[in-house]
Amino acid sequence: MTSSTTESKLATAKTVISAVGSVAAAAMVARSVAREYLPPELQDYLHFGLRNLINKLSRQLTMVIYEFDGFRENEIYNAAQLYLAARGSPEIQRLKVTKNPSEKKFHVAMEINESFTDVYNGVKFYWSLVAKREPSREYYSHDENGSSTRSDQRSLELTFHRKHRDLALDEYLPFVLNDTKIRKQEEKSVKLFTVDTKMVYSSHPSAWTSVNLDHPAKFATLAMDSDVKEKVMKDLDRFVERREYYRKVGKAWKRGYLLYGPPGTGKSSLIAAMANYLNFDIYDLELTDIKSNSELRRLLVATGNRSILVVEDIDCSVELHDRADAETVKAFRRENHRRGHHEEQKVTLSGFLNFIDGLWSSCGDERIIIFTTNRKDKLDPALIRPGRMDVHINMSYCTPCGFRLLASNYLGVTQHGRFEEIEDLLGKVEITPAEVAEQLLKDSDADIALGGLVEFFDVKRKDNEEAKAKEIVRLKEQEELAAKESEEKHEKNEIV
Repeated sequence: MTSSTTESKLATAKTVISAVGSVAAAAMVARSVAREYLPPELQDYLHFGLRNLINKLSRQLTMVIYEFDGFRENEIYNAAQLYLAARGSPEIQRLKVTKNPSEKKFHVAMEINESFTDVYNGVKFYWSLVAKREPSREYYSHDENGSSTRSDQRSLELTFHRKHRDLALDEYLPFVLNDTKIRKQEEKSVKLFTVDTKMVYSSHPSAWTSVNLDHPAKFATLAMDSDVKEKVMKDLDRFVERREYYRKVGKAWKRGYLLYGPPGTGKSSLIAAMANYLNFDIYDLELTDIKSNSELRRLLVATGNRSILVVEDIDCSVELHDRADAETVKAFRRENHRRGHHEEQKVTLSGFLNFIDGLWSSCGDERIIIFTTNRKDKLDPALIRPGRMDVHINMSYCTPCGFRLLASNYLGVTQHGRFEEIEDLLGKVEITPAEVAEQLLKDSDADIALGGLVEFFDVKRKDNEEAKAKEIVRLKEQEELAAKESEEKHEKNEIV
């Protein structure tokens, strides 16, 4: 390269730099003059006119995705944040790192004013995170973070060539949403939600509070017959794979289970195993905490998708009064009206069922509803008819199959000289898996633990016999009382 060529290029560069400097200086002068002498209305008009001109000349299109839509979180914003953080591009120099005390992993997100370039099907998409100052507003979240006050409005800006608008809306953004959904499900910690009674009457959008569910129950460790476990797992697999089928037949995507049997037979452990198997959150609803149908409606609508709603001991958790006679209902309404109450302050059977399988049940997808009871015969038939409780599972007393699994889990043995004796006793004495497990926990030596279990059978047999004798006496007394009342009623009728 000759010196004359080099000098020519330097001269050209100086000319360009000088021209750019002159234009910049002129722009600064024009801006100062406009601010000084032009009214604000004219300034705004010129500003928007110039911006519209630039936008028309530009081939780029920018989509603005705000963090909140009113008071609701924007699903696309949250998904894009997680999607960009997972990409881990070296272009991003500043990251926001957070961690909740109950979680094991760090959460990483792109910080304000950072940008990232993504490529999808050969097309470049440019992301940037923007924050604008605004008056303070309070935002609510359904997780354990509760509410927070923010004085900025955050948004993600997605910029790309105009000709790829349909690609962005029809393919790229759905891809981001689906990718994030899969990632969140894989990394999700199963949570247990309970009702915070203090929040039921407040203006907070949800009264559910959550903790991580660290229950170790799995189908492999449940002391149940293998056939029953296999049946439940197959039913769960079939349920989660049939989204389109439920839509085609016009049914809400939900499944109902009734777990019935005596206490200690593993109903709660089965629920935990189902949640761990599906990676579904659990919403534990205590109906005695709910005072009206409107409260119940608000709580159920606030439950998330891919979740299990549990109502334990439904036979004794609440009195569902729809069966009351007409005069009682009228008297109740008159009393409410006198006190200024415009709504029945109780959960009714019809109200509860409407939320379980009526229109409100369609406000969400992939929901499982589980009722548990110790006495199936005490339940109102309306609660357990087909279509509400689809699967009825008898949580029976300990069986030989369940015992062998417990012995393997607690003692690490699959064969022992006492197994045949214990299995024979299981056919004669009613004993729950929880009672068997309690005996096996007493010693790590298999001989001692199993010997103690055999001795416990004698104690349990005597207890069962005493309980049956007391039940016979109780039933006999009831029969005598009923006969006496019938006789007195008959005598009164004869006198009349």
